[in-house]
Amino acid sequence: MTPPPAAGAAGEAGDIKTETAAGAPAGAADLAAARAVLATEAAALAALAERLDGRFVTALDLIGSASGRVVVTGMGKSGHVARKIAATFASTGTPALFVHPAEASHGDLGMITASDAVLALSNSGETPELADLVDYTRRFAIPLVAITGRAESTLAREADVALLLAEAPEACPMGLAPTTSTTQMLALGDALAVALLARKGFTAADFRLFHPGGRLGRKLLRVRDLMHTGAEVPLAPAGTPMDRAIIAMTAGRFGCLGLVDGAGLLVGIITDGDLRRAMSPDLLSRTAAEVMTASPRTIGAEALAAEALREMNQRRITALFVTEAGRPVGIIHVHDLLRAGVA
Repeated sequence: MTPPPAAGAAGEAGDIKTETAAGAPAGAADLAAARAVLATEAAALAALAERLDGRFVTALDLIGSASGRVVVTGMGKSGHVARKIAATFASTGTPALFVHPAEASHGDLGMITASDAVLALSNSGETPELADLVDYTRRFAIPLVAITGRAESTLAREADVALLLAEAPEACPMGLAPTTSTTQMLALGDALAVALLARKGFTAADFRLFHPGGRLGRKLLRVRDLMHTGAEVPLAPAGTPMDRAIIAMTAGRFGCLGLVDGAGLLVGIITDGDLRRAMSPDLLSRTAAEVMTASPRTIGAEALAAEALREMNQRRITALFVTEAGRPVGIIHVHDLLRAGVA
């Protein structure tokens, strides 16, 4: 049985070491290894970008002209990357799905139609599980795009177009674990999806249709989705006496009052700040037009809610009137944006 440590020894032994045996800070080797991985993969991505050529455009043509979906497939780590690529395509306006190559040989080939295009991932280009799926595309003239690391591989030869990975070592110290190669595959998939997005003129509004939930969906809300309308909009004629203007402003709950002319156009705004600046014994005998800030900042109903928040932050204001052709149709307050999770 080990005897208990001498007095004071327990504290010394229990201290967390902050230096290595060589005197270097603890974790230095870990940080060096991590930075080496990132540097290796970054260099591979730079080389991949440099070697993109007309084959990439041909791949876009094949995928973009498919009237069906993009079927993305791969085995092992390539399969995990393929699932993400399929999800990226789908969320950016290109219908897509993942098909497991092994399951394809047991009935899932029926998920692939003649109107689809197939994107197959394999670093070696010799993945046995892909054989039946590749043969199926050749038999029914289904466009096949390959992402592979070997130009002379079976997959590259059979594909209508092969996108080749840059020659680069895996970031794993043994050079075995798929790291650099899968990073390149993922980046190429992103490049294909984003290039197709640009071709189609996919907009933020389109993007929101596929992302209605979560923070992203909230960021893409429109001003019209959050603004107050009708009787809630605090408005008064520009000639309104200040005593009545203050009452209307207080009832509006937004800390401001919009002022309109005879044609219904928004010509000014009175805020708490305007009241403080105009404070004088004769304030209540004046008209709203004499106190207002003319030509106030406004926003359109179709603007993104995030744009309204940016405008408020830049101008240091808490509310914006929403106008159409100069006429106020609503108001949006910073609290509306906070409640919606836009901020």
